Amino acid sequence: MADNRYSNKRENMAGQDLGAGKMPPQALELEEAVLGAMLLEKDAFVIVSEILTAECFYKESHQLIYDAITNLFSREQPIDILTVSEELRRMAKLEAVGGAFYITQLTGRVASAAHIEYHSRIIYQKFLQREMIRISGVMQTKAFDESEDVNDLLEEAENSLFLLSQGSMKRDAVQIKSVISEAIEHIKAASKRADGLSGVPSGFSELDRITSGWQASDMIVIAARPAMGKTAFVLSMARNIAVKYKQAVAVFSLEMSNVQLVNRLIISETEIEGDKIKNGRLAPFEWEQLDNKIETLIDAPLYIDDTAGLSVFELRAKCRRLVKQHDIKIIIIDYLQLMNASAMRPGNRQEEVSMISRSLKGLAKELNVPIIALSQLSRAVENRTGEGKRPQLSDLRESGAIEQD
Repeated sequence: MADNRYSNKRENMAGQDLGAGKMPPQALELEEAVLGAMLLEKDAFVIVSEILTAECFYKESHQLIYDAITNLFSREQPIDILTVSEELRRMAKLEAVGGAFYITQLTGRVASAAHIEYHSRIIYQKFLQREMIRISGVMQTKAFDESEDVNDLLEEAENSLFLLSQGSMKRDAVQIKSVISEAIEHIKAASKRADGLSGVPSGFSELDRITSGWQASDMIVIAARPAMGKTAFVLSMARNIAVKYKQAVAVFSLEMSNVQLVNRLIISETEIEGDKIKNGRLAPFEWEQLDNKIETLIDAPLYIDDTAGLSVFELRAKCRRLVKQHDIKIIIIDYLQLMNASAMRPGNRQEEVSMISRSLKGLAKELNVPIIALSQLSRAVENRTGEGKRPQLSDLRESGAIEQD
């Protein structure tokens, strides 16, 4: 579905080299037919608006006419030749589209709105083709520029194509009415749940009572000094979400291998001593216990990636694929300071961690899922005495920007 999120600045297609004799993909006759059908039948716009926005039309005059129809619909006014002509006159665009005569001509392009959805989808396909040509043209130009960072360019290309495939470019400012409607729907959905949670449950009742579940688009930082149980806590939480609540979880472990993480999950699930799991010296009844209890883990929607030194660019690509392919509901990263911002030139480590933190927050918003990032605390907390040992946001290691994000 196309919507107003396709509002990013686009370069003029006419200014791009499409090859000798080539024209941008377009379907002008279908554009005229769709606009004509909306002038004939009052319910046609409802169907079209779910597929197209004004910029999906190739011809500028058609974009203006669609804008006029959208304005009338938003004010709950009739949509016909006279009202659309009057709205264009009010917008001072009537002559720009060819006058009232051209509006009248559009109704002669189609007999009814019977095939309007099919026609709209063809127009949208042509729009996608033009967008892909535009993106590839921009990338080609930048690829020839030696000053461009290759990793930045790869991320930009992937991000542009990903957003295009999702049917949504960068969000525009929206009037609060539509946002309130969405918020009310979330409240209604939460009220229907027995647990009363609006986000992803952690499986820890007291924590869920405070947070109402991990909320979509949030970045949560869980910080502590080494060996304080950060990984054990998030693993237990990941197990609860995947096994108990059947929601898909992605865990990125930059510190431990996937086998080490799974062994810890097995120890927790089977309640067998860790040393026995490591050396394999299990009694017969423990082997049976192992076989029985790991059944709950085998089919759990839990995805573990143990790529060492993961960069922001790689993480974004992996997360996008996981969300698209497996409908991931929450992402866990262990831990933030082990990541690197490959697109940055060597420099201040605090700046690099700040960039990583900002990128994670942006990724959470883009994918609309909560991201939990583990973080180390600095040694400063150990140098304080008494109540002063209670961790503070300023104790987050290597970056004060983490507390802001």
